[in-house]
Amino acid sequence: MNNLILNRRDFIVAGSALFSLSALPGLLKANTFKGVSKVGLIGAGWYGKSDLFRLLQVRDVEVLAVCDVDSKHLEEAARLISERQKSKQVPKTYSDYREMLSAHQFDLILIGTPDHWHALQAIAAMEAGAHVYLQKPISVDVLEGEAILATARRLNRKVQIGTQRRSTEHMIEAKEQIVDKGLLGNISHVEMCCYYHMRNNSNPEVKPVPEFLDYELWTGPAPLRPYDNLPHGGWWRSFMEYGNGITGDMCVHMFDTVRWMLGLSWPKRINANGGIYVQKEGKANIADTQTAIFEYDNLNCVWQHRTWGRPTDPEFPWAFILYGDKGTLKGSTLKYEFTPMKGEKIAKDVVLEKEAFPEDLKEPRIELNSAPATRQHMKNLLSAIEKDHLPVADIEQGHISTASCILANISMKLGRAVQYDPVQKVCIDDAEATNLLKRAYRPNWAHPYR
Repeated sequence: MNNLILNRRDFIVAGSALFSLSALPGLLKANTFKGVSKVGLIGAGWYGKSDLFRLLQVRDVEVLAVCDVDSKHLEEAARLISERQKSKQVPKTYSDYREMLSAHQFDLILIGTPDHWHALQAIAAMEAGAHVYLQKPISVDVLEGEAILATARRLNRKVQIGTQRRSTEHMIEAKEQIVDKGLLGNISHVEMCCYYHMRNNSNPEVKPVPEFLDYELWTGPAPLRPYDNLPHGGWWRSFMEYGNGITGDMCVHMFDTVRWMLGLSWPKRINANGGIYVQKEGKANIADTQTAIFEYDNLNCVWQHRTWGRPTDPEFPWAFILYGDKGTLKGSTLKYEFTPMKGEKIAKDVVLEKEAFPEDLKEPRIELNSAPATRQHMKNLLSAIEKDHLPVADIEQGHISTASCILANISMKLGRAVQYDPVQKVCIDDAEATNLLKRAYRPNWAHPYR
């Protein structure tokens, strides 16, 4: 058991991965050809830094500035970036992303803030002239996503979403060698799941805001909760005020993967149910149990999460399963397994690239199983910017996956199925659901969709 192989759910990956040509030293190492060079980071917490470090591994960019509302995050991020970037320069630090964007000219902005900030910051970055790497989910309401997409297309900005399964080597192989070649036959049912015990059930007391945190600016357009814990340590994910629950956090990855593999666009209808069924002791208001059905012609994609109990299959606790009449394909961030109705099983493990990038082993909290995919994701974005093509996880695809998960939450809240019309930007024949497509912002903050 290798205790260095961690993902954001503190899941320990066992065993070693197959070594392939893509992991040979030098194939992904940073290069110096002209193109994207001036970079900024908004959201300098764990995952924001992790994304940036993956970029620095594939391109010798200059990180000009970093923004975070936590001065401790800023200090640490500036130091670590100066150690990693070729120039060894310490980036400028800002607490307000608007000041950072106005002070520099960026080619690319990486955004690793909590979900409730994604829309405003992505749009501001594009309007300031930058392309964007944006973490998923792209928004906390459907119309925020529409506004990001419209801005990207209007300004011809490339926006890569952090749904990096589209850049995961074993996922690409499964798509090309299993799905695209028809080995599954007729696919008419899909299951997706997450059974990680990832819901915080604590009850911290209200306390003074620490001096190093600008809690007012951290909250921004979202509702201002009484301060009871450092929010960006993961506590914010416990509240629908700032995100979309576990469906928005985890289903978005698996549903996006399924749509990519099967060439699916918007679901025809979404129906969901769930709530807080078991873990009622804490302050968290996200569902501990949810089932959502994303309906297509002759195909249902069914999502289920539980933050309690045991997973259905311990080998695939966060995964998707494609059911065909000729076989079954299971996939996760760690591996895939294809079991045909006749013949031998085909399987592939994640390639960790530890030999090519030994520095990964020293990085705290790194997701070793996701790092190779993020590197490929960054390379794809750089290519999209410099050769003017859409990235593999383009903003439109990120919007469909994100909005579908938000619509599942709307369906769960209303207790009925919903049908979204992406042309008219309404839920068909459902004024109440349509009103939920756009959240109210706090005073002094303007929603980007007008």
